[in-house]
Amino acid sequence: MTSKDQDDQIDCDQVLSKGLKEYDIKLLRSMKGFGKTMILWLISKKRSHGYELMNKLNDISPSAEETVRGPSKIYPVLHDLEEEGLIEGAWELHGKRKVKYYEVTDEGIQTLDRIKKVFRCHKTQILEEFWRDMFSKNEE
Repeated sequence: MTSKDQDDQIDCDQVLSKGLKEYDIKLLRSMKGFGKTMILWLISKKRSHGYELMNKLNDISPSAEETVRGPSKIYPVLHDLEEEGLIEGAWELHGKRKVKYYEVTDEGIQTLDRIKKVFRCHKTQILEEFWRDMFSKNEE
């Protein structure tokens, strides 16, 4: 067994019974949690400000009706993630405007890792087929 294979071995009972924190469970329980998890993941890839995140989310939205229409949608999520210690914001001056940039914290990275483990533990044929069918770029 390679070291990568060992890293991929997950004790699902451990992950599900003792490895999750209260906020992890909150993120996993609802579709709202999916949006928060997506925002956390985006910030983990690149430090970002709220307007930039709104644009990224709008770019992946399948319709104009489903876009993140303004700050009233994104900023409460950012404040919640910051309050939970998953991201950290810092104000920077850009010309005459102050912009708050968000970076993922160590706790945020650990939260994403725990959520990944949950999905690996619940990986089933039907779930894999669903993800392939719903999110594949290849049209049959």
